[in-house]
Amino acid sequence: MIDIRKLKELVRLMVANDLTEIDLRDTEEQVTIHRPSAYSAPQVTQAAAPAAAPAPEVASPPPVAAPEVDETAGLVAVSSPMVGTFYSAATPDAAPFVKAGDSVGEDTVVCLVEAMKIFNEIKAECSGTIHKVLVSNGDAIEFGQDLFLVKPS
Repeated sequence: MIDIRKLKELVRLMVANDLTEIDLRDTEEQVTIHRPSAYSAPQVTQAAAPAAAPAPEVASPPPVAAPEVDETAGLVAVSSPMVGTFYSAATPDAAPFVKAGDSVGEDTVVCLVEAMKIFNEIKAECSGTIHKVLVSNGDAIEFGQDLFLVKPS
């Protein structure tokens, strides 16, 4: 079984180099990681204007756009290092590992991800306060999917 530290390092390299797929093989191990592309082709639709007599143009001031507020600014995402099933607690009747408002450290276990019948502990890897839990217990999650938002301390 591949060491989780090696897997995390591969994920960091993929993100740093904007790779969408990596496939490593040797005599003992094989690892293939897929990550959705950050870039997707924008779709532009254009409706045809009805044919009518041209109306006189009246200059109007351009609309003032409200400034967008990025609610995730300054927050750190805890992402899934693998594809699997998200579990917020060790057992169905246990309390969740963390919830919004809880303080976490770098080694705090925040959830479990089940992949191929193996339960993997996911650690916060940052210190701060859980701002938001982005997934629900039992959800299928993707590689690189954000699971929690942490307000760093």
